[in-house]
Amino acid sequence: MPNLKPLRIGLVCPYGWDAPGGVQNHVRDLAEYLIAQGHSVSVLAPAVDEDSLPDYVVCAGKPIAIPYNGAVARILFGPIAFARVRQWISQGNFDLLHLHEPGIPSLSLLACWAAEGPLVGTFHAAAKRQKAIFAIGPILEPVIEKLSVRIAVSEAARATLSEHLETDAIVIPNGIYGNRFRNGRAKKEWSGNTIGFIGRFEEPRKGLSVLLAALPIVSRFAPDVRVLIAGPGNSEDVMKDIDPQLRSRISFLGRLSDEGKADFLSSISLYVAPNTGGESFGIILAEAMAAGAAVVASNIPAFDSLLGGGRFGALFAREDSADLARTMIDLLRDDAKRNSLALAGQEQAKVFDWDTVAEQIFSVYEMAIVGSGSVGLASENRSWSRLLNRDGGQT
Repeated sequence: MPNLKPLRIGLVCPYGWDAPGGVQNHVRDLAEYLIAQGHSVSVLAPAVDEDSLPDYVVCAGKPIAIPYNGAVARILFGPIAFARVRQWISQGNFDLLHLHEPGIPSLSLLACWAAEGPLVGTFHAAAKRQKAIFAIGPILEPVIEKLSVRIAVSEAARATLSEHLETDAIVIPNGIYGNRFRNGRAKKEWSGNTIGFIGRFEEPRKGLSVLLAALPIVSRFAPDVRVLIAGPGNSEDVMKDIDPQLRSRISFLGRLSDEGKADFLSSISLYVAPNTGGESFGIILAEAMAAGAAVVASNIPAFDSLLGGGRFGALFAREDSADLARTMIDLLRDDAKRNSLALAGQEQAKVFDWDTVAEQIFSVYEMAIVGSGSVGLASENRSWSRLLNRDGGQT
């Protein structure tokens, strides 16, 4: 890392801390990495269960669920949340604030408006231009301009930022603790001709239905194939739509611990990410690669970029179950090809190790601290104030 003195760093997580999600995992891992490096870190986040939070997390209140980008986002916004944000900033005496997803109505956007000094914003989302963002763009733009430096986690996220708010960002990927996955232990019950899937499988954009639709074809060519599904959701709703003759090939494992996830990814033959869209990075792909699993993913832009156009994992046509089946059959029947792909992916995954990613982020921190004197926002932003105080309550 660049040679800066230990810093007081405030991180703002926009989404419910106790809900599963890539942004929450990224903020958690970054906070713990920075703490291990000797920095003082406080994270502000909404949470349902305040008593279960780590010591470094401050609860801003309970989130509410809203539809966003093909999923359900659990966020906190409004005058009450704004008061808590201001209190946290005032008490924190931070050298720098790092705001995640400040371009949506959330704690991060409130913090961006309330704070002065060095501000770094990381943009995670990749989404089509949305009417809501377009409508409040004139309010968002001067706030986002306060950011000393902007980060996008991928080229897809960078393109979204450019399209929505006509600004640019430095691309720094999400980080993973690669050794945790490289040191996973293969378990017999998850080994063999096994296909793995991890995610909130009830969300259509995660694409589990695409994978399950490919299973009848795959099972004809790989009679012993099994599909192992991990993550939150109601398995009964999924199983009732499955051909009874195929149900014995499908197992639901529920949520896995970090250690369990590493063991799972080290055990399976293929990790499949059949997502239909709305992804800006694909951190689970990086984790699967680090664990040594051969990865198969839909060819959405974020996955195509992460997998090097097919060099570090196989790609199939998005939402095309027949093409997915062909890709999986090819790899399941060719051990040498599958192993070669897995090795290439495992080597590439090293670029996502936190030791590498955090050094890039800390260089951005240094840039923000050095250059923050030229950035500011007049406090008399009356349009923003009216938006915050509309209806007089929390939204």
